[in-house]
This record gives sequence, structure tokens and C-alpha cells, in this order.
Amino acid sequence: MLQTICNDIGKIMLEGCANAGRMMLLFTDTLKRISKADGKETVRQMAKLGADSLPIVMMTILFTGMVFSVQTAKEFVRFGASSSVGGIVAIAMGRELVPVLTGVVVAGRIGAAIAAEIGTMKVTEQIDALKVMATNPTTYLVVPRFLAIVLMMPVLIVFANTIGNIGGWLVSHYYAGISTFTYINSIKMFAEPFDMVGGMLKSAVFGGIIAIVACYKGLGAKQGAEGVGIATTGSVVLSIVLIFITNYFLSILLYV
Repeated sequence: MLQTICNDIGKIMLEGCANAGRMMLLFTDTLKRISKADGKETVRQMAKLGADSLPIVMMTILFTGMVFSVQTAKEFVRFGASSSVGGIVAIAMGRELVPVLTGVVVAGRIGAAIAAEIGTMKVTEQIDALKVMATNPTTYLVVPRFLAIVLMMPVLIVFANTIGNIGGWLVSHYYAGISTFTYINSIKMFAEPFDMVGGMLKSAVFGGIIAIVACYKGLGAKQGAEGVGIATTGSVVLSIVLIFITNYFLSILLYV
């Protein structure tokens, strides 16, 4: 019994290491082929993967800023620290909440779409057709999507930070009675430009993770509709897990 459990654990670890290695190979191959990217396709993917995600990202972050302010504003006012609310909200949103939640939303919306699209191409043998026509799948499929997400994620972060702080101000002003001047002055006093810049750097890394994981899962999809579904689900789950893990190390690197 114990030997069987150990064997199963060993197989899982070996499979995980093999998958990590294959994803790294896909990542390095993508970097090598960036100079060969199709500009028109990259712009099309930027509109599809970035601009179309803006409404749901902004709605998510708006209510996140409002909820965070609800949880902090009243308590800060009670302890006489109302002049700190704006800065606390801005720092928390810029450093952690906005990049992580935007990454999660994009992983769920875009990562799933990429994995499903490429997975469908794989099971219908369209990728084999690309190889027959001497077209490299990485150059044609992976590179434009990788560039699109990496370039658009920081742009989404700028808009999301703005709407998140507006949400925080709405609650602080109309729920906790903190004046607009106090809220904005608090942001000026406590928040620094690098709080947002660091979040933008994080988001670019998260975008790369989402793109590589989604493309890898799609390219490895097994035959049939079930295989595409498994690849799509695996892409979202793995991307979100890697985003949280990577966020910890990036936070130490950037802010500690």
C-alpha cells in the first residue's frame, strides 16, 4: 500500500517536472521568435485579448476598491486616521489587488479562450496542416498572443487602478464622510509612482504566464471535445495558481 502511494506521488512529481520543462521550452522558443511576429495579427490579438477585457476588469476592480474601502474607512475614522485612507487604498490596489485580480480575470476570460481555440485547432488537425505548409505553430499562434497579453496587461492596470481608487473614494466620501481633499491628499502623501509601476511590471509577468500556459495546454490537448475541455480547465487553474505563487516572489523582489 505504502509503495503504491509512493509510486503515485513519484509519477505526479515526474509528470509535473516534465510539464514545467516543456512549458519553459515553449517560453524560450517564443522569445526566440518574437522578431518574426506578424504585426497585424499581434494588433488584432491586442484588441481581442486586451481591449475587450477592459469592461469586466474595470467592473471587478471598481467593486474591489469599494469593498476594500468599506472594510477600512470606518475603522480608520474611528481611530482618528481618516487622513490615511486614500493612501492605504491606493497602495493596496496598486501593489497587490489590481495586478492579481486583473491577472485572475484575464486568466479566466482570455486564458480559457486561447486554450480552447488552440485546442480545437489541435484536435481538428489544423496545427498539423500548418506544419505541412512549413509554418511554425509557435510563430503563427503563440508569439502574437504572448505579445498581445504582455503589452496589454499594463494598460489594463492603469485603467483598473484609476477606477479602483474612484470606487474607494466613493465609499470613503459617501459612507465614511471623508472629504475629497483629504482622500486625494492622502494618496499624494503615502503612495508613490513605483506602487503603480511595480503593479504594471507584475501584470506583464502575469500576462506572459497566462499566454504560455494557455498555449501549452491548447497545443497539448487530446483528441475529442473532452480533451479540449480538460485543456481549457487546466489552463485556467494552472494560470491562477502560478499567478499567486509568482506574486509572492515579485512582491519580495519589488517592495521589500
